[in-house]
Amino acid sequence: MDARTLAAARACKGFLDEAEGLRLHELACAHAGLGPILEIGSYCGKSTCWLGAGARDSGGLLLCLDHHRGSEEHQLGEGYHDPDLFDAAASRVDSLPFLRRTLHEAGLEDSTVLLVAPTSRVAAFWTTPLGMVFIDGGHSLAAARADYAGFAHHVVAGGILAIHDLFPDPAHGGQAPITIYREAIASGLFDELPATKTLGVLRRRA
Repeated sequence: MDARTLAAARACKGFLDEAEGLRLHELACAHAGLGPILEIGSYCGKSTCWLGAGARDSGGLLLCLDHHRGSEEHQLGEGYHDPDLFDAAASRVDSLPFLRRTLHEAGLEDSTVLLVAPTSRVAAFWTTPLGMVFIDGGHSLAAARADYAGFAHHVVAGGILAIHDLFPDPAHGGQAPITIYREAIASGLFDELPATKTLGVLRRRA
């Protein structure tokens, strides 16, 4: 990845390990030719940098889907609340300005499209085949299942479904992401590829 985008990724707020980011970049580079890449849960843009650079460098496009009002754990009084992201006028989180700034600093504004809406609203009319879907949105079971149900079936044969924050031991983290990961395997539509830390990777069968 180029130095400008790498610097933006490293400076950005977020919870993605760099090894996971490198894997996302490799996957995006390899699969952007199959169709657009969809990121569900952009937050401030850390994973967007890795995915966006991979899509751009392969002549592809990254679509960033997020309502930008934060997940349950980001809200006021919760464990992952960041006061910098709190919009006092709206009394809610707003990460969209931070994502826009990250894209500018990373040089990715021309190779990304922002979709600012809840997953269910966009999924209701979605028809575009996707080369890769990365799920890192809300971590409640309802939110994670909505992300999976809305978009996993749009991954083309040979494409990738990647899911972040897989914790086999409940003591180490929430169980919604690994639940939908296991459901994807049980569906018979995907094959497991090697994981990178908490990043699970599945390939859509032909």
